[in-house]
Amino acid sequence: MGVQEPIADVFRAEYARVVASVLRIVRDIDAAEDVVQEAFAQALDHWPARGIPDRPGAWLLTAARHRALDRLRRARRANARADAFAYEAGLGARDERPEVVDPESIPDDRLRLIFTCCHPELPAESRVALTLRLVGGLSTVEIARAFLVPEPTIAQRLVRAKRTIRARGLVYEVPEGDELAARLPAVLAVVYLIFNEGYAAHSGDALVRDDLCAEALRLGGMLVELMPGEAEALGLLALMELQASRASARVDADGNLVLLADQDRARWDRARIGRGLACLQRAGAIERAGPYQLQAAIAACHALAASWEATEWPRIVGLYATLAAAAPSPVVELNRAAAIGMAEGPAAGLAALDRMDAAPLSAYHLFPAARADFLRRLGRSAEAAAEYRAALKLVDNTRERAFLAARLAECETAAAD
Repeated sequence: MGVQEPIADVFRAEYARVVASVLRIVRDIDAAEDVVQEAFAQALDHWPARGIPDRPGAWLLTAARHRALDRLRRARRANARADAFAYEAGLGARDERPEVVDPESIPDDRLRLIFTCCHPELPAESRVALTLRLVGGLSTVEIARAFLVPEPTIAQRLVRAKRTIRARGLVYEVPEGDELAARLPAVLAVVYLIFNEGYAAHSGDALVRDDLCAEALRLGGMLVELMPGEAEALGLLALMELQASRASARVDADGNLVLLADQDRARWDRARIGRGLACLQRAGAIERAGPYQLQAAIAACHALAASWEATEWPRIVGLYATLAAAAPSPVVELNRAAAIGMAEGPAAGLAALDRMDAAPLSAYHLFPAARADFLRRLGRSAEAAAEYRAALKLVDNTRERAFLAARLAECETAAAD
């Protein structure tokens, strides 16, 4: 393995921390991203020949802060008032370069960055997209797939969000009181989308991206620490812990997809399950639960079942019905229909799918994949094959494509017999 892949791993792990730290200095998101990109370009020049340093995050943070200070010095020469842009005491006035800094030795500004990106003056969709970009380090393509919208749409949201922050001088801080509560839903959505991109990667060869899952869990833990009495923050952390407990069992030794029904439950992480159930209990009564608590309760049904056959499917169907009332969405309805198919049989599940408005899910491969599975179980192999072909046209992840292609081959063989 060459040095390029480890550098890409460092980029993913350190991007948000370095951007957030530099943003304290330059006070402009585009400028912060430019500076960090320059630091990573510098790493690409130096590391292949000299080797990756022992503390790559510290190296990148130092390089980025050097470049940020250089920008301030150039600005000061052009305009004596530019010193006001230096947020940290003394940084804008010093002429010497700072010593190498360790990321663990400075305040972690990523939560501050999240709440800046989720400012209420930004449209909700732009808040999520911007935070996924800056905090999650996701590309525009990855964000577009998470939202099920075209890539140019996400690019426009990012540009508009940054322009609004700059034009309105939105404050780079963690809010308090009512303002904190007002921004929380968008923040929770951001963290969960980051987790989902890691738990079921939309593209590439790996089904699970542990780095993104770990980042989302870390951010979820930070939110709970910041707001220990916030039930939905606890619900989100519970949900992510419970889902992450199954991550290693979702793939076989070759990295191929293993469905929940076929997973070796002995490989599930019992420590994560324990933490998730504890968070769900702390969140309070399910009768007053929000969307994340309800999803965590569904995940808990799977975590507590000794086997696939022992799963409480009627309870899951009821929880999805409650979730659909609290936070209606096409994906929730799709999941509810799938649960109906498990509780009442494939014919009932197919009927529930056919009652849905499929238009909002026209680019979502799991809708035709769900229809295909029910048709396959009903012995309607030719119809199932057609649905598997439709699903294959919509999926980019290599592992999911391989799974769907294998099911397609089975159905084509059955249809030919």
